[in-house]
Amino acid sequence: MSRLPTSASIATAAEGGKLFAPSAERNLHVITTFLSEVAPPHGRALELASGTGQHITALAAALPNLDWFPSEIAPDRIASINAYTATAQLPNLHPATSLDATQIGWAAQHIPFDLIHLGNLLHLISQPAAQTLLTEAALALSPSGTLTLYGPFMRKGLLTSEGDAKFHAELNAADPAIGYKDDAWVNEVLTSAGLSLSVIQMPANNLAFIAKRTP
Repeated sequence: MSRLPTSASIATAAEGGKLFAPSAERNLHVITTFLSEVAPPHGRALELASGTGQHITALAAALPNLDWFPSEIAPDRIASINAYTATAQLPNLHPATSLDATQIGWAAQHIPFDLIHLGNLLHLISQPAAQTLLTEAALALSPSGTLTLYGPFMRKGLLTSEGDAKFHAELNAADPAIGYKDDAWVNEVLTSAGLSLSVIQMPANNLAFIAKRTP
């Protein structure tokens, strides 16, 4: 388990067993809008590292033709996701699955997904863990599936904003194994896994990757 600075993954207790993360609330609209534009029209959708559950409930409401499956490894996060799910009462939103996406072999244990989404995690785990996650996610896609990534990244090895440089330094100080991943490295891993890739510049200096498996 990575050691994280206090500036990362902040969530506070809310009513009914829910957790509330201000950062998740801030980027919820951006991510929901992005996925509404690039997601397949129907099928099975897996969110990796669903966190508090704030995003998955918004995504399931915004994209009702997708069958949404949240996942997490932390018990308090799983409980929070299930609390949000119970409140939302959406027919296309399933209870959380316990899943460590950095473990080799998880893709083979699941029915393929038409969409897999991961937001704001890669900078919080080591590069070997990130490579396993991306490789397994590619294997877990259906023949025409889409993998989307959202978050902060280096560009050609450079941190391109003062805020990114500060946060990356905080991550490194807490755990030298973690920190921002380079966009070129992500591109290499995903294309090596047989996916075609496009990248979109997002607000707050984030990037969104859309990786598709060609039938």
